Amino acid sequence: MRVALMVTCVNDAMFPGTGQAVVRLLRRLGVDVDFPQAQTCCGQPMVNTGYLDEAVPAVRSFVRAFEGYDAVVTPSGSCAGSARHQHQLVAARSGDAGLAAAVAETSPRTHELSEFLVDVLGVTDVGAYFPHSVTYHPTCHSLRMLGVGDRPRQLLEKVRGLQLLDLPKAEECCGFGGTFALKNSDTSVAMGTDKARHVRETGAEVLVAGDNSCLMHIGGMLDRGRAGVRVMHLAEILASTEDDSPGGRGSRAATVTRPGGPS
Repeated sequence: MRVALMVTCVNDAMFPGTGQAVVRLLRRLGVDVDFPQAQTCCGQPMVNTGYLDEAVPAVRSFVRAFEGYDAVVTPSGSCAGSARHQHQLVAARSGDAGLAAAVAETSPRTHELSEFLVDVLGVTDVGAYFPHSVTYHPTCHSLRMLGVGDRPRQLLEKVRGLQLLDLPKAEECCGFGGTFALKNSDTSVAMGTDKARHVRETGAEVLVAGDNSCLMHIGGMLDRGRAGVRVMHLAEILASTEDDSPGGRGSRAATVTRPGGPS
């Protein structure tokens, strides 16, 4: 199986460790992973703001970059949701039959990481080790647009050493929402404050989610409140092994990390 990593703009620019974790994890599971250098933005920011026509070049670049792969895997429910659902809207509006046909090929083959592991590979135990207490935030697009359900929890429950704690009102949005956080900042901050409070209530050492954009938002709230709770992407936890722990041969997970690197 030839698999392409869609790393996403946010991860490429700010959290490269997440993409690296996806590659380590998938290769450990025997998957042949490529990183197409031609990939750019999936076009979601334009679509979410109502600029569907302006999203056409981004969608065209996407299908060109990822054509020919058996699957496209991304550590983002948000960007996977854009590729699976929004690209069809953009292509239909463009009136370009060729683009619509290309989107019809790439969209169904695009998977959020937990979907790919559980549904495509049929794996829930990825051989991970992470001796910390963790609580999980289901991000809006992964929960509502993609319907990933409990797949991330299935994976976390099989991580050795990990204590998974329930997050109160987990299904409530964190308030980030991309441009929403800029255009409706007061509401965004209020929602993020509520989410951070619920995270603190769990007593967990680490908050995990499948989108770094949400973790960045909630993590900022936790930092400002000096909560002492770290945030990590799901991929980074699943990529961790005993070799990464203190005393192991590696050092990637020797300290709990923020998305993309140690803190």
